[in-house]
Amino acid sequence: MIIQFRMRAIILVLLTVVFYSCSTDKNNNLSINDTETLFTLLDAKETGIDFLNKVKNQKNFNIFKYRNFYNGGGVAIGDINNDGLADIYLTGNMVANKLYLNKGNLTFEDISVSAGIEGNKPWSTGVVMVDINQDGLLDIYVSNAGNLKGNNHDNDLYINNGDLTFTEKAAEFNLAKTGFSTHASFFDYDKDGDLDAYILNNSNIPVSSLGYAEQRDKRAQDWENVPAIFRGVGDMLLRNDNGKFVDVSEQAGIYGSLIGFGLGVMVTDMNGDLYPDIYVSNDFYERDYLYINNQDGTFKEDITNWTSHLSLSAMGVDIADINNDGNADIFITDMLPEADQRVKSVMEFEGYNVFKLKQSKDFSQQYIQNTLQLNNGNSTFSEVAYFSGVAKTDWSWAGLLFDMDNDGNRDIFITNGINHDLTDLDFVNFFANEIIQKMALTGRKQAIDSIINKMPVKPQPNYAYKNNGDITFDNANKEWGFETPSLSNGVAYGDLDNDGDLDMVINNVNMLPFVYRNNSDSLTTNNYLKIKLEGDQVNKFGVGSTVKIYHNNKIYVQDQMPSRGFQSSMDYVMTIGLGKATKVDSLRIIWPNNKTQKWNNIEVNSTLTLKQSEATEIQSSLLPKKNKTLVSEVLKTNLQKHQENSYSDFDYEGLINKMLSQEGPALAIGDINNDGNDDFYIGGAKNQPGLLYLNLGNGKTALSIQKSFDKDAMFEDTTAAFFDANGDGNLDLMIGSGGNEIGQQNNYKVRLYLNNGKGTFETSKNKLPALRKNIAVISPYDFDNDGDIDVFVGARSMVATYGIDPTHQFLENNGDGTFADTTEKVAYDVKSAGMMTDAIWKDIDKDGKKDLITVSEWDTPKIFINNGRRLIKQKSTLDDLFGMWNVVEAADLDNDGDIDFILGNQGSNTIHKTSSENPVKMWVNDFDNNGTIEQIMTNHKNGKDYPIHMKKELTAQLVSLKKQNLKASEYAKKSVDELFSTSIFKNSIMKQSTISESIIAVNEGDWNFSVKKLPSRVQLSCVCGIVCTDVNNDGNLDIIMAGNNFEFKPQYSRLDASHGSVLLGDGSLDFKWQNYNTSGFVIKNEVKHLKTISDKSGKTYLLAAINNEKPKLFLINE
Repeated sequence: MIIQFRMRAIILVLLTVVFYSCSTDKNNNLSINDTETLFTLLDAKETGIDFLNKVKNQKNFNIFKYRNFYNGGGVAIGDINNDGLADIYLTGNMVANKLYLNKGNLTFEDISVSAGIEGNKPWSTGVVMVDINQDGLLDIYVSNAGNLKGNNHDNDLYINNGDLTFTEKAAEFNLAKTGFSTHASFFDYDKDGDLDAYILNNSNIPVSSLGYAEQRDKRAQDWENVPAIFRGVGDMLLRNDNGKFVDVSEQAGIYGSLIGFGLGVMVTDMNGDLYPDIYVSNDFYERDYLYINNQDGTFKEDITNWTSHLSLSAMGVDIADINNDGNADIFITDMLPEADQRVKSVMEFEGYNVFKLKQSKDFSQQYIQNTLQLNNGNSTFSEVAYFSGVAKTDWSWAGLLFDMDNDGNRDIFITNGINHDLTDLDFVNFFANEIIQKMALTGRKQAIDSIINKMPVKPQPNYAYKNNGDITFDNANKEWGFETPSLSNGVAYGDLDNDGDLDMVINNVNMLPFVYRNNSDSLTTNNYLKIKLEGDQVNKFGVGSTVKIYHNNKIYVQDQMPSRGFQSSMDYVMTIGLGKATKVDSLRIIWPNNKTQKWNNIEVNSTLTLKQSEATEIQSSLLPKKNKTLVSEVLKTNLQKHQENSYSDFDYEGLINKMLSQEGPALAIGDINNDGNDDFYIGGAKNQPGLLYLNLGNGKTALSIQKSFDKDAMFEDTTAAFFDANGDGNLDLMIGSGGNEIGQQNNYKVRLYLNNGKGTFETSKNKLPALRKNIAVISPYDFDNDGDIDVFVGARSMVATYGIDPTHQFLENNGDGTFADTTEKVAYDVKSAGMMTDAIWKDIDKDGKKDLITVSEWDTPKIFINNGRRLIKQKSTLDDLFGMWNVVEAADLDNDGDIDFILGNQGSNTIHKTSSENPVKMWVNDFDNNGTIEQIMTNHKNGKDYPIHMKKELTAQLVSLKKQNLKASEYAKKSVDELFSTSIFKNSIMKQSTISESIIAVNEGDWNFSVKKLPSRVQLSCVCGIVCTDVNNDGNLDIIMAGNNFEFKPQYSRLDASHGSVLLGDGSLDFKWQNYNTSGFVIKNEVKHLKTISDKSGKTYLLAAINNEKPKLFLINE
């Protein structure tokens, strides 16, 4: 759980304040939904489950004394007496734990007292059912925490006596002394046959005292000047040595620092080497851990290589395959609300400078949002939660991936709610400040009731998302019966009534548990398969086994790993939904010792018992095989890294959402020495000279030293082009500089370097007309057909006045390498082209003259017809496509003889969605009349435009708005026309975006273009570079794309989910995305330009210019 740092400061002042929990009576009499939904919430009087996790703040033990006071309890489901019915265990924080025996027909008996499992610890958290002593009976392991005096938080292990009684023996197995534990997972990490343990701990040290300390390698017990009550121990890996669990954490490479705030742990084989790996989700500023098993008893923590960004307040974790491709995907919960009003009422986001500080200290990129890490099958993930529609679910705890409706696709269920809205901004900004002032004036502590009455309590519904089968999910709360507001934490699933679908039990704070009956058996015609595992003598429940079902070109994968989600444990009997399948093609199980079995033609709606003793085959590694790919990276190059200078646009433009000062490097291609090989220029960042590389053929390059480039290192190169400027037969180089730095406008211009024919480029003595704008594109072409090359120069923005359209340039060649600015005469219409990002020349009207096509941010693609004298704006249906366009490419993709366009947009993996009905808008004006331009971005909803910005962000820029003294909850409800006068908006520049997807604009003739959205994997990030070529030599054009954009404010996350896209075409506009192990085209970073180069032997390469990284070179395989 995360509590905002401002709130922590107030907590320090109010340490003795006690909060009284919300009334239990009010929440016990929940109305049961009579409408027929997929799940039915059962009445406690019918089920017999009357447990109540009552949490009440006390004088010496409360939310201010114990940070995790509202984290709630866990649930375990398992058959403790082997009668074929799954039983239920619930942990209590301040009350006794409970065990309910399943009596059939969803009725249960409380046997807690007679079973001896209630426990005597003051604060229980997670629970897992596991057969510790391998007698065939499930035991119960309970994690304990809290920081009450007496340090009484040893974990409990209840050994099953086989007669519905248990004996606590944690100390006997060395499983008692484990720190402030959240949860545990049992698995065989060293593959010696028995079950080892990972104990997940949550550091008890006050977060505010750490100051973003990065002492990840210092073990908890080694921290000096930390009171014993806060020290505890870090996470623990315990090896099972003949029934005794031995701490091997340090030697195994497991972090054990006080900065570890573990809230979730999940074990599975991430990379297909048949060894279990470990994922740990950490709250607060410490990043998550991904431990890859080295197969020698040690682990390598490798999360920054596998992922591109993470959840900031990471809570629960589950790992399963959401798209049936056989790869394990990861879902992490966080605390970002879905509703815009609630976001503005309870959230404060990190500032960019704090974000960069944490990034510099190896805390990776963390954002307040749920994350869904899509496994790319090549030891990398793409984070897709915004694209999938599952990023915002409020203060969430457990997130479980399982098939809720038996349709064959894993859905997502999320528990939600916090006992008090600790981050409510009105409380933090107004009431808490008032309390502090009164205390300062009177010297008296405020009464408890006066505080609790002001602290909001807002239960929230849990979330159920239906998997659409295309990496997207739809909210199914209403249809599936999950609209009841609650304060829910741990949840577990299992088939409690043996009808072939998964029921659920949810542990709530100060509310009765929810027991949900799944009605898939009666409301759908979907089929299922139940699987029971019988392992060997040292792992009788087959923990760590993997079942793979193959049917209809899909793979259904289920791991036998009960500990998942948040503080909870699932039933051991697998229930796998199969949709409409009437028979399973084949099933394979891989046991923990790598023995394997296969079955064919299995009947559905049945229970299959699999026995490890019958397995005879040995499973070989499932690591991806290295097959021939469509392109292959040239790994050994002498290409040098592009290195951005340090500058923050947000210091001067507080309302823009992304940086514009980091758009390099430039890329230009051309054979400068006429040897038949394409050479290339890579632009430098500010104070870094650009570099010219000579192509030696066969993927080898040599750096050509150019003194003139060194002299111009102060320029930031954003675009470049080779062409013969002076007609001497040699390619010269024109470079455009850009950026968004205050005071650097004079450096934002084009420069011309003339090739002397001997491999040396010298600065042209004739100065070019200055533009003093953030230059985005240089596009050369002999516009007037007079034998010399003219140049169009497009600008993206004005320095520090984002949203104001810049002017562009048309430079007419005088025939001798000098240029005249003829923009007014030749390109007058192009003034309306907006904040340009790319421009190309292509003959659209088939008159033999190339026309100009431009794309811009907050604007539409535009066609300017070349009549030989000037460029004239041509109306087309493209004029309706307002987007954040980055790049355009043109080709005849459907072989009908006309030119189609591929248009690169920002994609759909963004926090703010847009459409023609509900566009995202940007309003540009001097809103407070202080001589400075501001930009206000809005979402359109119900006919009104609401600011995207948080109140604090907007009032920091607009003093006039600050004077209104609005509460956060008041601001959250106001549209822009309620915040500002009508006259201001009538005089504002309004820009909009109505489409976010990258598309093909199919030329239908008569200037009509139909829109064909590119495959979903392309939409996971922005597209900034496009190449059209025949990759697989089938005679059809294919498309290669790359992009990403990192430098956004933290509340917007960042665009990093594209690792490159290869789309194979069939000549009829059907383009299929190729996975990375097939394409071979993988770039995780920010690609700014993508082009092809060829050598004289006929080989063609892809060349990617990458911001803040070395360029990458790929051979297009023959």
